[in-house]
Formats: sequence, C-alpha cells, structure tokens
Amino acid sequence: MFNIDEELKRLPDEPGVYIMKDKYGEIIYVGKAISLKKRVRQYFQSSRNNPPKVNALVKHIYEFEYIMVDNEVEALILEANLIKKHRPKYNILLRDDKQYPYIKVTTNEEFPRVIKTRRILKDGAKYFGPYPSVYAVNDTLDIIRNLYPIRTCNRDLSKNIGKKRPCLNYYIGRCLGPCQGNVDRKKYMEMIDEIIMFLNGREDGLIEIIKEKMKKASEELDFENAAKYRDQINSLNIILEKQKIVSSNIVDQDIIGMARGVDQVCIQVFFIRGGKIIGREHFILSDTFKESRKDILSSFVKQFYLGTAYVPKEIFIEEEIDDMETISTWLSEKRGSKVRLRIPRRGEKSQLMDMVRKNAMDMMSQYGDRFLREKRKDEEALEQIKDALGLEKLPMRIEAYDISNISGVASVGSMVVFEQGKPKKSDYRRFKIESVTTPDDYKSMEEIIERRFIRGLKEKEIIKENKVEVKGFSTFPDLIMIDGGKGQVNIVLQALKRLNLSIPTCGLVKDDFHKTRGIIYNNQEIRLDEDSIGFKLIYRIQEEAHRFAISYHRSLRSKKMFRSELDDIKGIGDKRKKELLKHFHTIDNIKNADIEELAKVESMNRKVAEDLYNHFRKNRGE
Repeated sequence: MFNIDEELKRLPDEPGVYIMKDKYGEIIYVGKAISLKKRVRQYFQSSRNNPPKVNALVKHIYEFEYIMVDNEVEALILEANLIKKHRPKYNILLRDDKQYPYIKVTTNEEFPRVIKTRRILKDGAKYFGPYPSVYAVNDTLDIIRNLYPIRTCNRDLSKNIGKKRPCLNYYIGRCLGPCQGNVDRKKYMEMIDEIIMFLNGREDGLIEIIKEKMKKASEELDFENAAKYRDQINSLNIILEKQKIVSSNIVDQDIIGMARGVDQVCIQVFFIRGGKIIGREHFILSDTFKESRKDILSSFVKQFYLGTAYVPKEIFIEEEIDDMETISTWLSEKRGSKVRLRIPRRGEKSQLMDMVRKNAMDMMSQYGDRFLREKRKDEEALEQIKDALGLEKLPMRIEAYDISNISGVASVGSMVVFEQGKPKKSDYRRFKIESVTTPDDYKSMEEIIERRFIRGLKEKEIIKENKVEVKGFSTFPDLIMIDGGKGQVNIVLQALKRLNLSIPTCGLVKDDFHKTRGIIYNNQEIRLDEDSIGFKLIYRIQEEAHRFAISYHRSLRSKKMFRSELDDIKGIGDKRKKELLKHFHTIDNIKNADIEELAKVESMNRKVAEDLYNHFRKNRGE
C-alpha cells in the first residue's frame, strides 16, 4: 500500500521529474523540479491558494514516482518525453498527433537521394523542415528534381552497381544513373551541396554559383550546358519572386502567437527562413482549467520542439515564460549553436507577432466550435461504451485486434489504437504469425496478445529502471476489442491471466451479412442502438482493425505465393525469375511450356530448363 505521507519524507533534494498516478495506475500528471523534495510536497500542502487544476489533480493522486537527473535541462527533456508518450490528463497537451513532413537528404549514402519522410532518425542524414503540408514538400521535391538529375530509387548501390538495368529516369535524363557505376561522385556531391544550399533558403547564393557555371560553359563554347544553367536560374528566380519578404534579417526564425477559445487554445507558428515566410501551421491545445498564457506557451514550446528535426536561431513568443533560460540552453544543444527565445517589443518583429496572433484568432473563430463539438461527441461515444459494458472508467485508450489469412497462407495480426475516440496511427502494430502454420484464429490471436503484452511488460521494467528511451508497447489499453466471439475473447483473457494482467476485453460479432451486430462481454451479447455514436465508434474501430490486417496480409500473401512457385526451384534466381515472367507473362504459361520453349529465355540453359520443366510435372504427378 502506497503511503503518501511516508513517501513525501523520502523525496530527495535533487533535480528530476515526478510522475503522479491515479488509483488505476494511470499517469495523470508529469512535472519537473529543481528540487523534487520541495516541489512535490507543495501539492499536498494547504489547498486554499492552489489553482483549480492543482486541486482537481490532488484529489486523484493515489501514488507518485520520481526520476532523478543531473540538471534542469535533463529534467526538461525527460518531462517533455514523458508527456508526449503518456499524454497525462492534467498536463497541457497538443491535441493533434501529426507527424509533420520533412525533406531528407541521405548524406549517409554514397550517392544521396532527396526524399520525403515523416520519421526523424539518427542515421547521419540531413533533415529539413517541418514543412506546413505534404503539398509544400512535394512542390519542393519537384523543383529539385527538375533542376538536378539525382537518383530517386532505393537500390543498395554497394551491392548492385551495374547488375541491373537503369530505370526510366536514366533514359529520359532525369537521373545520371549511379546504379551503372559510371558517375563521378565528386560532381554528384556538388549537386547535393547545391540542393542543401537551396533547402537552407540560400537561393541567392545558389543563383550566383549557377551563374558562374553558365559563364564558364559559355566561354568554353559549351552552349548546351550554358542553356541548362540559364533555365535553372530562371526557375530559381520565379521561386524567389513567389516568396514574400517579411524581414530584413536573414536569420531563420519561428514566430509563435496564440488565441483562446472556450475550452481550447489555437497556436499559430509562422516559419521564416532567410527573411521569407515559407509556411505556417496551427495547433490546438486543451484548456480545460484556464491555464495561464505563459504556462500554455511554455508547454507548447517544449512539446513542439521536442519533435522537430530543425530548430531556428531565433524563436519569438508573446511574453516571458518560466524556464526561458533552460529551454534556450536545451534548444541550443539540439541545434548545435546558440538559440534565442525573444519577446518582440516594437518595430518589424512586433508587427509580425500581431499578424501571427491575428491568424490564430481567425483560425479559432473558424474552427474552434468544430473542435469542441468533436471532442464532446467523442467523449459521449466513450461514455456510451463505458455504460454498456459497465466499466469503472472511460476507455480513453482502446486497442483492437484482428487476424487475417486465407487457408493459413501468410497469417497475420493487426493492432490498431484509438485514443480519446481518435485513431493513433503511430501506435498501430502488425504481427506476422510465427507459431501457427494452419488456419487457427484462436492460436493466432493468443500469439499476438502474448507477444504484445510480454513486450509491454519488459518495456515497463526498463522505464522503472530509469531507461526511458523505449516506445511501442509500454502503454496498456483501458479496453481490448477482438474481432470475434466468446471463444476469441476467452482465449485473450486466458493469455492475460497468465501474465497477471486484468484488462477489460470484449468481442465484436457480426451478423450473416458481415455487419457488426453487437458486443460480447462477460460471455453475454450486448446490443447497442445502431444509430448511437457509441455503436458508430465501435464500427469504425472494427473496420480499421480489419483494413489494417488485410492490407498487410495482401502484401505478404503476394510475396509468399510468388516465392512458392519459382524461388524454391534449383537454379532459378531473381534474374531468371524476372526474365521468365517477362517472356511468358504468367506462372501458368511457364508451367505449360516445354523444355525447348523454356531454354529460349535469355540467361536460361538447357539443364535449368529441364529442372524447371520436371519440377512442375513432378508436382502435378506426371
């Protein structure tokens, strides 16, 4: 039994992060402190002068944990990571869980590519962004690929140079073809350096470089290349004309402004690179307890820049916030050079802040009511599910599982996650069934449940040991949904019992027309009104789990069926397989061909043709 008074006495006078939990063991608040001893004790002292949120929080604290760190910056980073991972009820949270698009230059490869990505990895590549939309990324990539003939394929050039034919881009002059092994890497990297210059917003400097190339080509009477450089300059000038100059300062900047609604806040961020607005984005935060503006801004800055690959040199915010110096130190370490948090007082920057704030207010007036209505609708749907099943609390996190196979071929499982009534695609997982070779949905479901929660328990142990850089399975659901009836549900409950876990589990059953009919819970079928929003949410979850499973199954099934026909035959490798299919078009035509026809295929010899012919005749019993 956790004794709060006793645990308060044991708190260290050290910097760190404290984690508040409710009676269900759910994390409901994460905070940081210079002194854990002083800060955590404040929550349990006189509540007379506490703000409403603190009073509401304290009523639900059943136990707490803490993690000591070496300094305030480490505490800030750990706090932001834990908030992003666990999304505690009483913390200020970014409502949307977007993964913003970036442009990645794969400088970790011998011949780099320039591609779109939503994942930031520590892989030695260079990342640019975030961009305000995928359309902005696509437009930028189109410009780059029109200017520079760089590769777009993902071939492993360390193994395949010269072994495969080049793609269409090579033949139409859109790629130099490093896959053929005849490209000067130094010249190729000059193109990559110019692309990086462009992505850094230094179009003016890039134009000067290209002008020098054009001049040199003209002097050498290389008029074809001179014309190419002229066209590149014209394209870049058009881009420059379209970009709005808003600042005489060429330092990269973000301008952050906010507007408040009834129960939410809209924050606008304008991205300024090289004195030009390259885009903007808005974010919605819950504001249930009417937090102070500085607390909202502080939480936003920490959560937003935790997930961005690029930090500008200057960040402008509306007013002073707590931890400004600590946040600045953290961001400077992340950027690798000094980052300044500034409050515009007058002049150009003050006018920019007014513009950003005005846009935030406009966004709130247009969409604030809609966000509020959607939130209340989702809460009502979860309330209906809670009441129908008799749960103790709202199922804020629901995990749904489905199995997909055809006659046991490429059997797979899917896990989809809905948080607060919305899909959380970053937590979706797929499972390739390993222990079951025959069509057995019960055993398959048992396998994926055990794999998922065994992994989750291990991750929870790692977190307890203060090794918090784990993600994936450590957050457990409030409710499990299975696409199946009583048998499937009982299999899951038995698997959970073996792991000493107690998680409400229900089945989703369908009628003869394959339409969701009701919920199986505690071995009883529960019907919901099909017009109710609770039923509609359940239907969406079930369909999403099925879609996610079937899409994975199709990809594996096609690969497996393709392999089983040709790849297991002695002498048939990747090259011969492709040439056979190119010549005969279908597997059936290959099966019905005679030895002479097979031997005519490029790269085939008579011995391999005989083996292939005999293989299919043997399988047919001929």
